Amino acid sequence: MDSGCSNHMCGTKELFCVLDEHFREIVKLENGSSLTVIGKGNVMVRFNDKTQVITGVFFVPGLKSNLLSIGQLQEKGLAILIQNGKCKIYHPAQGLIIETTMSSNRMFILLAQCQTNKQTCCNAMTEESARVWHRRYDHLHYNGLKTLQKKNMVHGLPQIQEPAKLCEECMLGKQLRDPFPNHSTWRATKVLQLVHADICGPISPISTSNKRYFLSFIDDFSRKIWVHFLTEKRSIQCL
Repeated sequence: MDSGCSNHMCGTKELFCVLDEHFREIVKLENGSSLTVIGKGNVMVRFNDKTQVITGVFFVPGLKSNLLSIGQLQEKGLAILIQNGKCKIYHPAQGLIIETTMSSNRMFILLAQCQTNKQTCCNAMTEESARVWHRRYDHLHYNGLKTLQKKNMVHGLPQIQEPAKLCEECMLGKQLRDPFPNHSTWRATKVLQLVHADICGPISPISTSNKRYFLSFIDDFSRKIWVHFLTEKRSIQCL
């Protein structure tokens, strides 16, 4: 534990359970030198049979000692009591969570068991999570997602369990529609044997006589066209 350290720091990458390697920062030491921070994340530790997640930890490669910032702990709402050669940390809801005794060189060293990424279990996955990954990769087939996970081609991709329910978007996107025929398979052989009807509207702006629709009739044999202008659709009468 360090009262002069502005941030939690860890020099071992394997101890992080969550790590953002895009984070960059420069940390200045008391002797004027500086260290480069190449990541920020969370470290899961176990104190006195209680598992705690330390958030906002800087990843500083080569750091010999892992530092726990007292100031950063207080910002999280924890209370630190240093008295009679002991340092105690209290959580507002859990009470006493960490206790350590001062060493011979007047330092408070915490002995904790760290849970690394290697212990993370990704075998169980809900069908809903599988569908989320399916959509993230533009509806990639589930066998393709399993290949990405098996070959470690995607960081953080868990094991995929194909859901029983089919993807509705994939079903709609892969359906085929027959094209409209260029020529009719049957034509009328006499007048008014077959009449094509169609209605169009509402049209904006409306006509000078307040008509917003027009109804057309086309005789299939003679190709004669009748057009009737309408105010509303309900004005159409059955013929």
